[in-house]
Amino acid sequence: MEPGDKYAACVDATRAFVEDAGFTDVVIGLSGGMDSSLVAAVAVDALGASHVHGVMMPGPYSSESSVDDAEALAAALGIEVVTVPICEPFEAFESVLARACGGELEGLAAENTQARCRMTVVMALSNAHGWLMLNTGNKSESYMGYSTLYGDMAGAFAPIGGLYKTDVYAVARWRNRRAAEEGAALPIPVNVFVKPPSAELAPGQSDEEGLGIGYAELDAILEDAFERGMDAAALVAAGHDAAQVERVLARAASYAYKRALEPPFPDAPFYG
Repeated sequence: MEPGDKYAACVDATRAFVEDAGFTDVVIGLSGGMDSSLVAAVAVDALGASHVHGVMMPGPYSSESSVDDAEALAAALGIEVVTVPICEPFEAFESVLARACGGELEGLAAENTQARCRMTVVMALSNAHGWLMLNTGNKSESYMGYSTLYGDMAGAFAPIGGLYKTDVYAVARWRNRRAAEEGAALPIPVNVFVKPPSAELAPGQSDEEGLGIGYAELDAILEDAFERGMDAAALVAAGHDAAQVERVLARAASYAYKRALEPPFPDAPFYG
């Protein structure tokens, strides 16, 4: 499928899921990153801007540019957005969990606690206003387990859950090109395309450093393995690095239990 067709499939599936579930409005956590930006654009095209609600949840490691990008996105799309910082609730968790966690809440436990603070905020708004929570995860993160159970994995539906990360960027570029051709404001800020992807849960955090592989190389392996059914030997024969193939396939297998708990996503033939 071409990027425009993939985008249309995400829009149609999101509209159908929300309407079938009996909802009119959705809520999305806006991080200023690519995934949540594209999900917001999909939701607006599926339901209309007045039915899409964004929430920004800056934490202790959020960059000013990410907040600016989220605000610019919301303004371009014409959606309502509120800001609910998570610093205070996270500090409270740090305090009460310190002893039980060995004296300090740190490392992965601290990072995931931030993600779960954000989930609590979005779900509170969902419950308070009767809005359906949309998930902003993608297929690359899903296979690599690069997400937080009961954190950024939360949500009733994942509009871009069937897209690998490199395709998320391709589809987003297509959406911006369409806006330019229509003479409309670009929905996704240019800075979102150029800054390194990061969950911003620790100082200087980078997705690709955390994964130990760039998204382009990762997605090439994942697509050949899981969309084309190539085993490890075939992947290496096709030119993929043997060490990375072994590591990626092992990691994907180890996180099958997490994928079983993820929300549904568009059932479209994105890859053939």
